[in-house]
Amino acid sequence: MTRLSLLLAAVLALPVHSASKIAADKISPTLSLAAQIDEHISQPRFAAANWGIVVISLDSGRTLYAHQADQLFQLASTAKLFTAALTLSELGADNRIPTRLLAGDGLHHGQLDGPLILYGMGDPTLGADASTLHWADQLAMQLADRGVRLVHGDLIADDSYFASPPMGSGWEAIDLQSWFAVPASALSVQDNQVEITVSPGHAEGASATLAFDPPMAIPAVINGLVTSAPRSRNDINLYRAPGGDTLHAFGNIAARAPAQNYKLAVPDPALLAGTQLLQALTRHGIRVDGKLQTLHWPQSSAHLREGMTTLAEVLSPPLGQILEHGLKRSQNLYMQNLLLLAGAKAQADAMQDPTPPSGFVSTETWGIRAMRQLLDRIGIPASASLIEEGTGLSRRNLATPSAMARLLGFLATQPYAAALRDMLPIAGVDGTLQWRMRNTPASNNVHAKTGSMSQVNGLAGYVTTAEGEHLAFAIMLNNYEPPSGAPSASRDLDAIAILLASRHGRD
Repeated sequence: MTRLSLLLAAVLALPVHSASKIAADKISPTLSLAAQIDEHISQPRFAAANWGIVVISLDSGRTLYAHQADQLFQLASTAKLFTAALTLSELGADNRIPTRLLAGDGLHHGQLDGPLILYGMGDPTLGADASTLHWADQLAMQLADRGVRLVHGDLIADDSYFASPPMGSGWEAIDLQSWFAVPASALSVQDNQVEITVSPGHAEGASATLAFDPPMAIPAVINGLVTSAPRSRNDINLYRAPGGDTLHAFGNIAARAPAQNYKLAVPDPALLAGTQLLQALTRHGIRVDGKLQTLHWPQSSAHLREGMTTLAEVLSPPLGQILEHGLKRSQNLYMQNLLLLAGAKAQADAMQDPTPPSGFVSTETWGIRAMRQLLDRIGIPASASLIEEGTGLSRRNLATPSAMARLLGFLATQPYAAALRDMLPIAGVDGTLQWRMRNTPASNNVHAKTGSMSQVNGLAGYVTTAEGEHLAFAIMLNNYEPPSGAPSASRDLDAIAILLASRHGRD
């Protein structure tokens, strides 16, 4: 066997059934690391919390430390590592996602008989990446170059490529207007986020001013914000009901107070994309005499697209670049769209079978099925990894530290291992670890995915010890709220990663 095969065999031999068996059979006889970690996690302030930790050597395949290794834990954004594995395994890092303008063959003397369909196929970067910043003008220019001057029909912004709801399974309703829980859409634009600037009016009692970037991102606004007395306390409230399009603004902002900035989810990304394309068509001398319409699942555009051809197209950055942004910035839209893209591929592959499946299965479920098949190949049983969406926003995402360590071990043996490692946040350098573990042995050493939500914190990735041993680790902390005066939970996780980076000696 090659060294790579031996390493993979050792990693996949990690137990997933008995934490006591791990402790008895696999832990290094070097006790200093175990003693230090045990001392840290046994502090009285953690009495009601749950720690789950596994540390493995990628060089020897041995488990150096384990604590509650086979208990299920909430993952937060460390769940993105599962989506990353699926993306690289099933989609590849080099593929690009098209966004297309589709129409029939009715172009005569500059007039295109509609409808004209703006067909999104899952690119989450339109208007947010340098290569797609001017996507609407690029499409309009291609259409103009074909001689189109008039679209006699409707412009349809179609995001039905993903046959799934715009929110992931298990996402909490209270989060759905927030910038971090934007709709997952096959036709996304500007990260599906809108920046709102609230400024006081010209005098006390006047309505406050709301400015939106991008404009028209919120279809309806009811502005009840008023300007209050100078130096009074600001009380700015922005609320959009889950599933609703209307933003309610109420409360007050003090006269002459500095403008206040907020970031919220766009309720209908396809509508915003269609609006931006319509404006770009006008800039390029193309008039649309019909209406702007949107088409969302469970509607289907299949019957409309029959016989249509692609008149214009823009391509996303490579999927590896999208994945890197998703991991470095913990960008939920990108990761959920990658899961859905894997689901669309899995469904298309299944439909090629002699006996294709019948009945409806959502694109998200197809993606989770593909992930489950990958985890089965790795040797991670369903009981050790319960993932239902691609971002970690769902509190029903659960996995054991052993399962996470096994996933990391598998990824470390793949041809894309070095690329994936560099996609992860780097301690003290970039991403969500930019300001963590600086001026420690972990700085520019730990490459790991962070995870954080209320009472849930995680850190999972790779580190090289002081003597050059390569480790993978999964650190999970659930049911913990730091008491007054205590360090943040992230600092408690970082302390363990620093111990690993500082470790001397090998097994």
